[in-house]
Amino acid sequence: MTPPRILIAGIGNIFLGDDGFGTEVARRLAGRALPPEVTLKDFGISGIDLTYALLDPYELVILVDACARGGEPGTLYLIEPKMEDGITTPFEAHSMNPMNVLRTVRQMGGARGRILLIGCEPADLGPEDGKLGLSDAVEAAIGEAIGMIEKLVAENLGVSRSH
Repeated sequence: MTPPRILIAGIGNIFLGDDGFGTEVARRLAGRALPPEVTLKDFGISGIDLTYALLDPYELVILVDACARGGEPGTLYLIEPKMEDGITTPFEAHSMNPMNVLRTVRQMGGARGRILLIGCEPADLGPEDGKLGLSDAVEAAIGEAIGMIEKLVAENLGVSRSH
């Protein structure tokens, strides 16, 4: 039996404050030992690159992004996005809306595996002219997000975590 292939995709714009959450999680995960079945990539704001990556067969895709849902800044969410049949949205190659990317991939016949989003409630997406760096609340959530990712990976590979 072939072990499942897993993609961890960091998403975000580092020039918009807390929108850089997914990118920072990917950067920190890159310094950890990951199983060979796991592909880790920071997609930043490149929706087209994520689209093409999702055309490959993965059993599990974990998207990591800022996700405003009205909670306290730094709150983490584990979401399994649902695709509404028949909805089409315009695709912009240089902007990253994960739901639009997923719809496009599904229309192209990809993304057959399970897709999860680990989202973090932002505190500050910065002014129009940009802002570097995460807020304290979002920065503090990174370790917990990494723990969630490691747990999901271990569960999907059928191994126990050593932590």
